[in-house]
Amino acid sequence: MLEAPMVEPPGARPRDLGLAILAWGAALSVAACFFWILGDLARGAGQISFEFLTEAPRRAGREGGISTILVSTLWILAVCLVSAIPLGVGTALFLSEFTRGHGRLGKLVRLSLDVLAGVPSIVFGLFGNAFFCVTLGLGFSILSGGLTLACMVLPILIRSIELGLRSIPDDYRLAGAALDLSRTRLIARVLLPAAAPALAAGLLLGIGRAMAETAALIFTSGSVDRMPGSLADSGRALSVHIYDLAMNVPAGEERAYATALTLVGLLLVINISSNFLVRRCVSGRMQPLL
Repeated sequence: MLEAPMVEPPGARPRDLGLAILAWGAALSVAACFFWILGDLARGAGQISFEFLTEAPRRAGREGGISTILVSTLWILAVCLVSAIPLGVGTALFLSEFTRGHGRLGKLVRLSLDVLAGVPSIVFGLFGNAFFCVTLGLGFSILSGGLTLACMVLPILIRSIELGLRSIPDDYRLAGAALDLSRTRLIARVLLPAAAPALAAGLLLGIGRAMAETAALIFTSGSVDRMPGSLADSGRALSVHIYDLAMNVPAGEERAYATALTLVGLLLVINISSNFLVRRCVSGRMQPLL
């Protein structure tokens, strides 16, 4: 029996065309904002050189480079990720696999995360100064700055991983139970690899926020531009260096633009590398790391 052809309602094609134009316009607007910012920062490209990346700053940043700033930034970021990833993955597993939204503790944790996600960075900075620097006696140090940033990125990281785990069909869990897999093996071999894109998205969002923070680091890691010898030393992050050059150093604008362009380039490298690793993990060409 022949089926009657589907007839589109009048005005459907104009509406589809309008929706397509709206979607393309929104996407192009976002891309235009990025390239506009990148073009504005390009005025500092003339300052970037091998010496700029490998020499220590001199005369408050007017001369020299940003080698010590880069090292301090990477150390702070490493402390942040090493602290945040285990807590973030563990909390996301608890919320998605052990409570499933029904327990009071799970609801309390989600409410806490939602509140923390909206707390200004200056508040995290004051908390980090009072708790890590003073109460724990860590002082102005890379360790204090990294731990403070870990507190800031945890809400984004946990929520991203939780949503990724919840989006995995329950057929995966039922298949694991049918194969008599333990919960630990199911999580490590099935659920976490399947949620790898969500984990990468949460990490990238967290890294972006951590590397862009200034107020929180001024109160915790300090602004010393010397090469740090250990995690207990004070260190100046790229964002703090940009702020100092732009606001406190006369004739430091060009160096501030060059440092900002370096920061954006570093974020692009991290983003591209993370996406490449996630694609390889998902495609099965490498074993999951967890």
